[in-house]
Amino acid sequence: MRALIVYSHPKEGSFNAAVRDLVVAKLHNAGAEVEVIDLYAEGFDPTLTGDELDIYLDTEANIRPVQRHVEALRRCDTLIFVYPTWWYGLPAMLKGWLDRVMVPGVAFTMPEGGDIGPGLTHITRLGVFTTCGASRWLTWTSGAPGRRTLLRGGRLLCSKRVRTAFAAHYLMDSSTPETRAAHLARLDKAMDRIIGAPVRSAAIERAAA
Repeated sequence: MRALIVYSHPKEGSFNAAVRDLVVAKLHNAGAEVEVIDLYAEGFDPTLTGDELDIYLDTEANIRPVQRHVEALRRCDTLIFVYPTWWYGLPAMLKGWLDRVMVPGVAFTMPEGGDIGPGLTHITRLGVFTTCGASRWLTWTSGAPGRRTLLRGGRLLCSKRVRTAFAAHYLMDSSTPETRAAHLARLDKAMDRIIGAPVRSAAIERAAA
């Protein structure tokens, strides 16, 4: 298993970091090769420029500005996103990563006519793990656009038999140690679904502390 975690949160020490650490620990315990792309830590530029838009359909050219990220995406068979939900959707940093890295010839193919085709058929596991300030009801009433983009739209680009998992801690702004610990326990089980077998880890206790 070769896993790529795309992590998008500006503050180290956040609960999202605890989620990331648990995901990493579960993958390592399962014997996976793990690569983490920390978008804020590396200062990733999320802006799709006019020049990049001009070469958008040129696969050889459109990967040059983000080649390291494209190579990581092409290497993995397991893709996991960890991020906070802001305004019911993805942080601008993560949305910009999708705009600049999930380009034609990499994430999807551009046919002469009709719809796009999948370009990530090597990805057999897809995880989306987030935190939401709003309640579950309010998030779903708004259409849960972040989940829809990554888990519905994203899975259509992956293997037809892609295994998926989703976990969200709702009402994050009023969370307690107990709700965070309960969420990490749910996340632990969600990771088992992705991995395919239970892999117990002490990371839950460490992350909840």
